[in-house]
Amino acid sequence: MTKALERNMAGRLEGKVAVVTGGCSGIGLATVRRFAEEAATVVVADLADEAGETIASEVGGMYVHTDVASKEEVDRLFARTVERYGRLDIAFNNAGISPPDDDSILDTDLEAWRRVQEVNLTSVYLCCKAALPYMLERRSGSIINTASFVAVMGAATSQISYSASKGGVLAMTRELGVQFARDGIRVNALCPGPVNTPLLKELFAKDAERAARRLVHVPMGRFGEPEEMANAVLFLASDESSFMTASTFLVDGGISGAYVTPL
Repeated sequence: MTKALERNMAGRLEGKVAVVTGGCSGIGLATVRRFAEEAATVVVADLADEAGETIASEVGGMYVHTDVASKEEVDRLFARTVERYGRLDIAFNNAGISPPDDDSILDTDLEAWRRVQEVNLTSVYLCCKAALPYMLERRSGSIINTASFVAVMGAATSQISYSASKGGVLAMTRELGVQFARDGIRVNALCPGPVNTPLLKELFAKDAERAARRLVHVPMGRFGEPEEMANAVLFLASDESSFMTASTFLVDGGISGAYVTPL
């Protein structure tokens, strides 16, 4: 049996410790389960305590109540992870919001703008800042930040603060990926297209026309599934992507490559 086959049978993340923020729903939950399937020890970070405890128990990991916009709580998340498991190999900084009051710049007030920036962009800064020192000690690690296809193109349905926050996540990811490449740490951005998650369902629940306007631009003719994004995150987290850093990893059903999509 080859060493490569042995590794695959053992699990692609065997022996690794991963933190997943926003781990109780959508892409985060699918990734928690996918990481566990590949033998990782997973720390679930979220605000949904009851669900978080259940999910952590299901995968044999740990749940940590975490407000990702709080420096103190983010620092505690990563410190508790290393205290309990002795290492940190993977940080999937995924938590985010897309509230209905984030709309056109003409209609989005400053409070809504700031709230989205704090949760979507500042949280990624805080998580990267907290995770990197632990990874630098081992000169090894993979950080995956959730950006979006709207970080590379204009959205058909305006969400001004969301789009700006995801552009910031992508730019920060590139800079960190370049800065820490020779320290053995890879930093990549997952850029999903529209995904069939509670976040998207909530956004379009009261506006079928808005949902249809976004869907029509996807060449594959459907929204992605959380499990499809989780598979992409697994690739970025694993040694299979060992020569990838500072990357814009688009998993978007072809939306960013389309000029005109036939109906």
